[in-house]
Formats: sequence, C-alpha cells, structure tokens
Amino acid sequence: MSLFLDVVPVAKAVEVVLSTARPVDTEEVRLEDALHRVLADDVRAGHDLPGFDRSVVDGYAVKASDTTGASEAIPAMLSLQGRIEMGRAPPGKVDAGTCWYIPTGGVLPAGADAVAMIEYSEAVGDEVLVQKPVAPGENVLSHDEDFATGAVVLKAGRRLTPQDLGVLASAGVAAVRVLGLPRVGIISTGNEVVPVEADLAPGQVRDANVYLCAGFVREHGCEPVRYGIIRDDPALLRPVLEEAVRECDCVLISGGSSKDMRDMTARVIADLGEVLVHGIAISPGKPTIIGTVGETPVIGLPGHPGSAYVVLAAVVGHLFAALSGAPVPVRRVRARLAANIPSAKGREDYVRVSVEGGQATPVFGKSGLLNTLVKSDGLVVVPAGREGLEEGDEVEVVLW
Repeated sequence: MSLFLDVVPVAKAVEVVLSTARPVDTEEVRLEDALHRVLADDVRAGHDLPGFDRSVVDGYAVKASDTTGASEAIPAMLSLQGRIEMGRAPPGKVDAGTCWYIPTGGVLPAGADAVAMIEYSEAVGDEVLVQKPVAPGENVLSHDEDFATGAVVLKAGRRLTPQDLGVLASAGVAAVRVLGLPRVGIISTGNEVVPVEADLAPGQVRDANVYLCAGFVREHGCEPVRYGIIRDDPALLRPVLEEAVRECDCVLISGGSSKDMRDMTARVIADLGEVLVHGIAISPGKPTIIGTVGETPVIGLPGHPGSAYVVLAAVVGHLFAALSGAPVPVRRVRARLAANIPSAKGREDYVRVSVEGGQATPVFGKSGLLNTLVKSDGLVVVPAGREGLEEGDEVEVVLW
C-alpha cells in the first residue's frame, strides 16, 4: 500500500465513513433506563389520552349555551350542584341552568361542554354568577385530544429525552425497544504517550485523547471501550486491534496516522483489512485514516487532541449517528467575525472561535497548544474554495 494516499475532500470522507457503518442489534429496556436511547420501533397509544374529557382550569363545568351574553353587568346565574373531586368520577351531571365546581384536571361531568374560569365567576351561596361567556369546548381537553387510540406517540429513530419518558409513562408504556448501544474501541498509540496519572519525563505527554474520544463517544450515543496505550510497534498494535474489532462496532486509534515511517496504523489496518482513506483536505486533521477490518470501521485519528477533536466533529460524528440510529442535535449560532481568518485554498479549515455579544473571535495558537480547546466556544468552517474569511463577515459557529 501507499504510505500516504490521495487527500480527499471532507464531503468524500464523510461519504466513505458512512459506507462503513453496519446496523446494530435492538434490545428492550425499562423506561427508567431509556434516556438518550434511540427507539427501534414506533410507539403507539394503546388507548385514548388523556382518556376522559377534563378541565384545564379551575372553574365551573357548564353548558356553554347557559352563558351566552353573560357579562359583569348581567351575569349568567347558575345553580351550583356540588364539587367534582380529583381522581373520581363526577357524582352527577350538568342540566340546563346548573353547574359543578371542577378543579384543573377534573373529569368533565356529563351534560357539560365547557368550563367557566373561576376568575370570571363568583359563588354566592348555592348560586354561581358567570361574568363571561364561554364557547363549547372552551377550557376543556377532550378524551383523545392528546393521542387517539393507535396514534403514533413517538416515531422510530427518535433519541429519547426526559420529556419523551414522561409522555411514554402517561401512555402506560413501561418498556421500549431501542437500538443497541454501539461499542467504540479506543486505542492510544505512541512511545511518548503515558497514562494520565504518570509524572512526565522529558518528551512524554499524557494520554488526553482517550478521555476526549470517550467523552465524544458517549455524547454521541455510543459506549466507549478502552484498550490502553500501545507503543509504536506493529507487532504490539496488531493483536490489540484484532481484539477490538471482534468486540466493537467501531475502533478509534489515536496517533499513528501521519507520514512518519514509525507511525504504523495504516500498515496494520491494511494488513488486517483495507485502508479506504489516508488523508483528508481538512485543517487540522489532514493525516486521518478511514479503513475497515472485516465489517468493522477503523478510524486513525491524529495524535494532537485539537486535531483529533476536529476530525471527530467534522467526520466521525456522522459515523456515530449512523451506528446509534440518530444524530446528536448540533447547536449553531450566527455571528460576525471580529478578525480576519487566513486559509489555504483547496482545504476546509476548522478554526476555533470564542463567541460573545454576537461576535466570533478566532482563537489562534501554535500547533500543539491545548488551551485553544477550552478558550473557544466552537468552530467556524472556512470552505475549501475560499482563501480565508474577513473581519465583519457573517459566519455560522458550530458550538462545542
């Protein structure tokens, strides 16, 4: 194989990485364990929701026709029959000229078709003076207004939110079928890389990427699996990669993707499977590898955390969305550039920026600096066809 293949555009890299995704299995989980999981099937209402006509305000259950023309000067006078209790069926019905007190959520009694708000009513002994007319259906939630029997409550492919769990519980759904959690193996490589707890000797760096990658994996609906730090030796990397592809749906290899002869990731992937891309027209992150071993996608990330994160955000996130079944919502804002951004034509530049008061300020720094990751709020993309962006340009910022 060629040590460094032709550089491809970002769009092509995304297309290639998506072609490597394979479907994951499904499983049934209890509702309390379903947060952020992706529905495998539509969930339909087993019965009408809420299931009964109910009041949405505190007031009086009435026949709307009895309040026609009511005003403060000439209120409608109705005979109060009693109170409707929460969680109980009404003890009577509404006849012409009568009403029942009803709390928010109470069951609308037979004969009533509206609720007069307590704010526009006045109880005087056994009589209620309604000072504002109500229309049929006013202040009433009908028995199937939320969801009718058989209606789709939530569609397949939806990543479940706390609100969704509440709706499903209201529908009597105690368990749901969801897509399995894709397992993403993370392998760190490099003679200079040491565990985070280590005291640094000259030339050594702590393994930041394993935590950065694991966090990104979790954030995108997958489960990280760590395989430790491997020295720059193909004989050491090969068995670990073989184990990872057996156990995982995708594997990330941090480091070992550059042109340096000692970097061996591309060779090992090629020996075990196929290298599809080795080089993307993106800055930072040009020497990224996309390959497969068997049916498992294997991504070789740059060793520098800043470059690795850009590649994760721009390319690999699409793969995780395909594996997990649903994309993670991306937050974007529009802002004006506070300074020029130079760029080389022919590649996409992903520039870190801070955002404040509608302005995006580039956070420049020398290659290798980590502080730009925490000083920035997101990325501005300079298209491959542009030779930079100018101060005052309106840009879209993809927030971290």
